[in-house]
Amino acid sequence: MRVLDREHAGRVRAGSQAVGGGVRLDGPAGIVARVFALQAQDAGAAALGLRARGKDLSAADVEEAVARRELVRGWFMRGTLHLVPGADHRWLTALLGPVFRKAGARRLRELGLDEPLCERAERAMEGTLGARGTATRAELTEVLGGLGVDTSGQAPFHLIRRAALGGRIRFGPDRDGAPAFLLTEPGASPGDRWFEGDAAVGELARRYLRGHAPASLRDFGTWSGLPAAPVRRAWQALAASGEAFPCRVLDDDCLMPADRVAELDVPGGTSPDVRLLPAYDGYLVGYRSRQAAVRPEDAHRVWPGGGQIRATVLADGQAVGTWSAKAGEIELALFGSVTVPGEALAAERADVVRFLRAAKTR
Repeated sequence: MRVLDREHAGRVRAGSQAVGGGVRLDGPAGIVARVFALQAQDAGAAALGLRARGKDLSAADVEEAVARRELVRGWFMRGTLHLVPGADHRWLTALLGPVFRKAGARRLRELGLDEPLCERAERAMEGTLGARGTATRAELTEVLGGLGVDTSGQAPFHLIRRAALGGRIRFGPDRDGAPAFLLTEPGASPGDRWFEGDAAVGELARRYLRGHAPASLRDFGTWSGLPAAPVRRAWQALAASGEAFPCRVLDDDCLMPADRVAELDVPGGTSPDVRLLPAYDGYLVGYRSRQAAVRPEDAHRVWPGGGQIRATVLADGQAVGTWSAKAGEIELALFGSVTVPGEALAAERADVVRFLRAAKTR
């Protein structure tokens, strides 16, 4: 069995995630077709995650892809916000929504939101969206206030999230810079894919592996947030199907797509592939362990505590520093344990500045 050390695994995974190995993809739709889902708690960070994986991508390209429904933002894996292919929105919501709706029921009760009130809230939001076509979170919060919901705290957010997890509403294009919501279209749209039951979990496992390989059963379980039994069945079926090739990363038995086994033999280059990843990027949170991407001695600088994950400088899949944008410039804090090619780093810094300046003018 092939055994990959930490740096080797990082290089291969960076290629799978299109943040290394010279992989740059065409357009937002092409990116999500490869990596399947991007972390999107912060919409701006998600756009920067697309930039890091694309060729000369602009903020306008991202906005247009959302407007065309090539990308849909929503609460999916682990009940957190991701950008996913629009054609996968319906089956992902049907698979994951009930799991995380149930998990969120206790928080709703703590906020004094019983089932009848939750149902009235969802009907009211549907009625508003049916009449207006679109509404921002602030506008939906005002509607909820009319039902007696306390709008000063977290209750409106959790009610909106519950409705989205139930497939009744979804994110649409931003309006005047604010997130806006639409009614979920009844039935399937042209090009929509559909999977259910074990087939849906199996498809999720397949898509996860293609965007994160090499990866393990534990990685998939952590990333998806689904119950252990269906996760195990799907992973075992994938391993037995012939679609995947076994290998080992550190202490984990992993799989690699069988048609991409040659990627395991790609050596490290003399000129590392440098990318500036945004905060909370999926490359850093898509696995059970961070060891293949971040040296143990540097981990506290990427994960400083309080749930933060800093924007990171990546070189051949290894975190070599952090970065921030201030006054239109990119400030770096390199770790010093690795020499980063100045020319490649300068090119990435300039591209982030280009992207952010164009986004600011829109």
